[in-house]
Amino acid sequence: MTTRKDFDAIIVGAGQAGPSLAGRLAQAGRKVAIVERKLFGGTCVNTGCTPTKTLIASAYVAHKARTAKSYGIDVAGPVTADMKALKARKDSVLLKSRNSIESWLRDMENCTVFTDHARFESPTEIRVGEEAITAPQIFLNVGGRAYVPDMPGVKEVPFLTNTSLLDLETLPRHLVVVGGSYIGIEFAQAFRRFGSEVTIVEMASRLTHREDEDVSATIKEILEKEGIHIRLNAECIQLHSDPQGVSVHVTCEEDGTPTTASHVLLAVGRTPNTDDLGLEKAGVAIDDKGYIQVDDQLRTNVPGIWAMGDCNGKGAFTHTAYNDFEIVAANLLDNDPRRVSDRITTYGLFMDPPLARVGMTEREVRESGKPALIGTRPMTKVNRAVEKGESDGFMKVLVDSESKQILGASILGVGGDEAIHCITDVMYARAPYTTIQRAVHIHPTVSELIPTVLGDLKPLQ
Repeated sequence: MTTRKDFDAIIVGAGQAGPSLAGRLAQAGRKVAIVERKLFGGTCVNTGCTPTKTLIASAYVAHKARTAKSYGIDVAGPVTADMKALKARKDSVLLKSRNSIESWLRDMENCTVFTDHARFESPTEIRVGEEAITAPQIFLNVGGRAYVPDMPGVKEVPFLTNTSLLDLETLPRHLVVVGGSYIGIEFAQAFRRFGSEVTIVEMASRLTHREDEDVSATIKEILEKEGIHIRLNAECIQLHSDPQGVSVHVTCEEDGTPTTASHVLLAVGRTPNTDDLGLEKAGVAIDDKGYIQVDDQLRTNVPGIWAMGDCNGKGAFTHTAYNDFEIVAANLLDNDPRRVSDRITTYGLFMDPPLARVGMTEREVRESGKPALIGTRPMTKVNRAVEKGESDGFMKVLVDSESKQILGASILGVGGDEAIHCITDVMYARAPYTTIQRAVHIHPTVSELIPTVLGDLKPLQ
């Protein structure tokens, strides 16, 4: 027999936006239901940031151990990766986060936790297992998953995604990564440092093709220097069974011979978890890729229903999902009309060294026709990078020559993922670049060179 429970608000999904919104609503006295079908914490905690950055940290240690002699340190014996120990460390870190989120929600006053799959019955009613729950306000925070393309052979051979790769307890002999963007590159470098032979296969003419060409070229140089094979212009990727694992057939301008891998990772994008929510029963509109359509304050086309996080197509990052929560809470509870369009694009690629990006790329600035200035500096001229023995990469900042406001920046180099926030904060303040240029930063740091870059701006030709 179906039971029915009424609430003031229902939140579907316990990723980055959902639990925080539950906390704000419950604190405001609302009776809240939060539904999570599987793992509390969403992508970031379970299959994204937390586990991958934990593995990347282990890979960094392995790399430093192998290169210790260049620092005057002798490390006896070969450096090897214990995959079971790596997995145990990763699991320990993510379980601490997952369990903390679940305990917080279950102990939260005015909040009821449901653990089952949620599907709409109407714009105000959701079925969760054998129960029906209703509320005048419903917030969708259902996240996304790895996209599996319908490429030839994909149904006939075993393959890995960013989720299943995390559960490996043996080191791949040869890992082929299909996809030369952010997820693929992070895993490629980590497993190369663990000891696997690694090949990246990318359909485009360069890696991270959304970035500027100088960024892509430098990333390629860094990866190749570590022994990663890179095959670009992969026009027709096919997977075939092979006695040694999987044969990856690639048509490339330089070399069309197949690569035989023990393991294949598909890292070609993400797709939203919106195909089994019963959205049609609620009348919620989605686009042709399955993303829930929302306005500038994350409201869907149906009054009383919002969508936050990866499922709305407005950002694919933990920080944008959390900002979605902040936007919804500000509008509903604080009489503060915050909007998605207020935020500035910023993100990182957490290879070593990391790439940090904010605002417009150089290509976008050129295409905009804005009169602009540009400043660059190689990391070989950053003392902190040289002292650490990590001087690959460069900094690049673009400025509007009329308003003096910063348009965008790329920092590919050690500490860049932290240093970028000097620039980000000034962009949000809409202050001129001279605010940073005249600031006194600590020596020796990476950030101290940003004023130097800004002091050497030249017209963008």
